[in-house]
Amino acid sequence: MVFVTKPPTENFSYPRGSKVSKFFAGIPLIDLSKPDSKQLIVRACEEFGFFKIINHGVPMEFITRLESEAIKFFSLPLSEKEKAGPPNPLGYGNKYIGKNGDVGWVEYLLLTANTESNSQRFLSVFGQNPEEFCSALNDYISAVKKMTCEILELMAEGLKIQPRNVFSKLLMDEQSDSCFRLNHYPPCPELQDLSARNVIGFGAHTDPQIISVLRSNNTSGLQISLRDGNWIPVPPDHNSFFINVGDSLQVLTNGRFQSVRHRVLANGSKSRVSMIFLGDHP
Repeated sequence: MVFVTKPPTENFSYPRGSKVSKFFAGIPLIDLSKPDSKQLIVRACEEFGFFKIINHGVPMEFITRLESEAIKFFSLPLSEKEKAGPPNPLGYGNKYIGKNGDVGWVEYLLLTANTESNSQRFLSVFGQNPEEFCSALNDYISAVKKMTCEILELMAEGLKIQPRNVFSKLLMDEQSDSCFRLNHYPPCPELQDLSARNVIGFGAHTDPQIISVLRSNNTSGLQISLRDGNWIPVPPDHNSFFINVGDSLQVLTNGRFQSVRHRVLANGSKSRVSMIFLGDHP
């Protein structure tokens, strides 16, 4: 299998002066099938800006299909993957994140969440048969978008805001800037030689959108920052989703909800694949 070409680790950043908390009660866990979910969502958004959901209604078949297709794509030779790039901002990227020169131990696909707009990009990668990838992508995005709108409507109910779709209608707008990201963090074997130092896979940031919906395989690496500045690792769970409050939702709630800083550390032996729906307004 061919992954990202290995750049020297001195080109990458390392987390410095940031404590990882060893004492934490746990990530808020919310069961969407329970009647008290809207109150728990509001509390989690106020206290952490982050929570985990179960009984989410997204078929596991959609999740596993897209992960399988993502692994196939990221296993292609670099020259083939680059046919889906360069990121401008959409497309395939390798190491370089965004316009500010940030570098991470990651390769990614950034795509529009408009399910009809992605097939053309993959014609050059998969020849005339991008259907399997695009079908898996479209099924997953449609299901996760529906779930995300349900969560936003529960937020509105919990906040006692009318109408119920005050937030979700922004994502449903045809002009919405929602996007979708597939990240692949290859194993970083150089970590074995760095005396237990960490290598940044994706640097600390908040998401500018309204809401982010994350699902990953069972490889660890994601961390969130608590209000006291301590970082806590998020145990992976490939059957569940994790929700981030974005900067736009912080604004829409007049600061009642706080967007959460998060980062990903590279893993020395395991590959990490994550799928993120970034729900946004027009």
